[in-house]
Amino acid sequence: MKIKSGIVLIAILLSTCLAFAQSELNFQPKALVKTLEKSGIEELSGVEELTLPDDACTSKGKYFLVTEKNENEYRYIYIGRVNSCRAGGCSVEHESVETLDSEYFDYYILFDEHKTVKAVNVFNYQATHGYEITAKGWLKQFIGFNGSDSLKVDKNIDAISGATISVYAITADVENKTALLKKLQL
Repeated sequence: MKIKSGIVLIAILLSTCLAFAQSELNFQPKALVKTLEKSGIEELSGVEELTLPDDACTSKGKYFLVTEKNENEYRYIYIGRVNSCRAGGCSVEHESVETLDSEYFDYYILFDEHKTVKAVNVFNYQATHGYEITAKGWLKQFIGFNGSDSLKVDKNIDAISGATISVYAITADVENKTALLKKLQL
């Protein structure tokens, strides 16, 4: 009986680990392709990956340059992954989110030629809480952000009850990725 319960416990642990294993980031999500098509970019041949300097810290994302003219004036794209701690999981002292067992979501930011945010979309949400940040109405708050001010939850970004970790994670990442794009001499 102890052997059977041990095997069941191992099976449950393995399935849980596999369920939260991070898959590769999709750099051509359907949501982005559809958005670009609506803007007049029919093929991704008008989009090329930017090579960043070695000191640019974007381990979980990539920037792209839109070379094709389009009606929404999209010029730059950032596609990335944000690790967010599981509920109650970030309380471990001296650990970074990178080393903890974390959940994640994938998203993209569309920028214009002035490196101002034109759109933000979460296309792959793999966390157990905080799904509310995927709402288009909530994500519209980032439109127009150009890095001249900072983004602060409860000041210029609305908090969401039950999605605190995800709200802070995406807010910090949008601010960080916009600042990094601004630093690039393109």
